[in-house]
Amino acid sequence: MIRRARRKVRGVTNSSHLPEVRTATMAYFATMTRRSFWRRAKSRMIRPPYAALVVAALMTLAPGATRPQPQRASEYQLKAVFLFNFAQFVSWPPDAVPEPDAPFVIGILGDDPFGAAIDETVRGERLGARAYLVQRYRRLEDVKRCDILFISRSEREHVPQILAALQHRPLLTVSDADGFLEAGGMIRFVTEQSRVRLRINVAAAQEAHLTLSSKLLRLAETAPPSEH
Repeated sequence: MIRRARRKVRGVTNSSHLPEVRTATMAYFATMTRRSFWRRAKSRMIRPPYAALVVAALMTLAPGATRPQPQRASEYQLKAVFLFNFAQFVSWPPDAVPEPDAPFVIGILGDDPFGAAIDETVRGERLGARAYLVQRYRRLEDVKRCDILFISRSEREHVPQILAALQHRPLLTVSDADGFLEAGGMIRFVTEQSRVRLRINVAAAQEAHLTLSSKLLRLAETAPPSEH
């Protein structure tokens, strides 16, 4: 059963079928743990968030995924799944949410490496009463209400200034740019041996009054580590 589930995960490579990628990863994890993490709600399958996070950490990228390949599952499809699931494992201070039903905003600052993958990942999903909303920003000044901000590599030369401007604001900063944690960022994606890894600067999150779940920390290397 484990082999069949693993083949199902690796067999889904078309970038237009991200829901199938998520479903396959969940089947793989459920098989490996010998438990059923699925339940029926309103005629659709609801993913257990921690299982999705674990499987994303275990998945191997498709060959050539670090280069643009529209017909292959890419690293940014996995990173989109991570961004979506971070919301389940980070606690924001009460005053960070203006209204109980305010959209949960995932922002992208700079060039957008995700394309439609991030939109497909959050489509129709909710965090309690809050619908997910993806916002794309060209300038830091445009970032108003945001819960998770992905800072693109296109902004790497300005990362220290960006993070200084965002200091103490209750938003989770994420990037895959070199030196991000050392500059005061919170979560960095690192691709190693064809897998997306997490490195986390816990102190930076605490300064913004964010609480990171121990489950999330178990999947990551806490830091700040030395980055090269």
